[in-house]
Amino acid sequence: MMIVLTVNMTNREIESSPLPDSYYGLGGRALTSRIIHDEVPPLADPLGRENRLVIAPGLLSGTPLVNCGRLSIGAKSPLTGGIKESNVGGSIAEHLGRMGIAAVVVEGSPPEDKQYILQIGDQGGAELIESDDLRGLRTYRLAEKMKKAFSGPHAVLCIGPAGELGVKIASIQATDVDGRPCRAAGRGGLGAVMGSKGIKAIMVDTSQKKSAEPADPKAFQDAAKQFAEAVRAAPFSGKALPSFGTAALMGPVNSIGAFPCYNATQGVFENWEKIGGEALARTISERGGKTRHMGCTRCIIFCSNEYVDLQGRYVTSSLEYETLWAAGGMCGIDDLDTIARIDRLCDDIGVDTISAGTAVAVLMDAGRLRFGDGKRTEQLLGEIVAGTEIGKLIGGGPAAVGKHLGHHRVPVCKGQSIAAYDPRGIQGMAVTYATCPMGADHTAGNLIGESLSGQIDPLSSDGQVEASRNKQVAIAGIDSLGLCLFTAAAASGELLTSLVNARLGTRYTEKNLRDGWKAVLKTEREFNRRAGFTAADDRLPQFFYNEPLPPHNKTVLIEAEEIDRTFDFE
Repeated sequence: MMIVLTVNMTNREIESSPLPDSYYGLGGRALTSRIIHDEVPPLADPLGRENRLVIAPGLLSGTPLVNCGRLSIGAKSPLTGGIKESNVGGSIAEHLGRMGIAAVVVEGSPPEDKQYILQIGDQGGAELIESDDLRGLRTYRLAEKMKKAFSGPHAVLCIGPAGELGVKIASIQATDVDGRPCRAAGRGGLGAVMGSKGIKAIMVDTSQKKSAEPADPKAFQDAAKQFAEAVRAAPFSGKALPSFGTAALMGPVNSIGAFPCYNATQGVFENWEKIGGEALARTISERGGKTRHMGCTRCIIFCSNEYVDLQGRYVTSSLEYETLWAAGGMCGIDDLDTIARIDRLCDDIGVDTISAGTAVAVLMDAGRLRFGDGKRTEQLLGEIVAGTEIGKLIGGGPAAVGKHLGHHRVPVCKGQSIAAYDPRGIQGMAVTYATCPMGADHTAGNLIGESLSGQIDPLSSDGQVEASRNKQVAIAGIDSLGLCLFTAAAASGELLTSLVNARLGTRYTEKNLRDGWKAVLKTEREFNRRAGFTAADDRLPQFFYNEPLPPHNKTVLIEAEEIDRTFDFE
């Protein structure tokens, strides 16, 4: 039996109850979005008492399946004003799944300015512990103090000072398998929601070694073996990622002119090789770091890395493609050490690297500092939690920066920054950025694979709506099952159906599963509609239609009428 832990911060009471029948078979994003849809008033203040913070492992998390340790965190977003699911790795999802916890729902807010740790034991019992002594701590120091203060193995989900201050781009940080808070549920400002609930950290006991028992163990074992073989055999997950991590994308995306740099005014970063996968791997190897590292439980891909400085001292893990873009090419910065320090700083204070880097890029584009000024960029990001006016502005995200400066080139959708794929260089990303219920996103419907493989022409409008629709549905499924995004190419519908049926003892068809994943998107869009979103919110900023992107000198070609049929499901 799966249970829901409901934590009422108004009266500091915790209730354990069976997962309602109406939520049967839901996990991860499917469950977080459904609970937010059902329990949060769409017009609620994101940082108010009526919002919920929902934490849910995937449907397959906690089982013996490889790469199924992703955690979904949902709430109404203070950044977009709409529904949000932010996804993170580490080790928490696996252990919540092993305990039979389907979701942790945090509601209400403390009546006084108190702060707490939510401690979840190995049998699923939970208690709130006052933690005012941890107020203001950055995440690395917090993780160290908690390791010393609490005996036994545990994983931590926490916020930095940015979350406590209600910063709109605040992240929730998760510890990796080595206990470092370097995994981020970064997008949408959910760290601010956690801070508004008075929760500094959630500590999950990891001593439970017994995996969740599938309804049909033999069928599950057989399907899990096929899944692992498929992940290892796929070129991207089996070869590119273990060798270069996600930075393997740097060369291919620049090669097709779709790398938005200098605040999305160019499609090729002239110095991309200095921060690309080969340079990153070489630098790490020369200094004695790790180019292959297990960041998340049950991982067989090893896309993570450990970046070290010239003295071989740990700086950050993992230095990812999106951060290399946002803190690198987007700001005209081509120094790996600078980017690594920015990544560590963002994790430590608890902010999204994508939003933070893009906010600084807008400042640069508006003439407030020079492109490529890494030192000043580090200083400005540090000011997010220092309470300065410029820090508060950056903490509001790139849309806030653009509005304040009256600058027209602000690459956001629904208030959230685009990712490292320019929609003029990969036309299908225009559809995904514009229509994703959670704002522009780097995972929700990424079409880089389809563009590089020739399945679609990235510079043509043909087939882009259908491709984005199909990918958004598929990724809603991956997020709901708790699977790593990088298994998506290897996970056939037939195989996923076998895993789900063996897990639950059901007889779902592939169509049943796909209909369920479509329902996730419908649920999210319905919440947004009731929150006041209209078709006008499913649009890109005008400069994407007016300003051609070198080197192909294309603008976005997809018309509004095409965008509006993205979710015309059959």
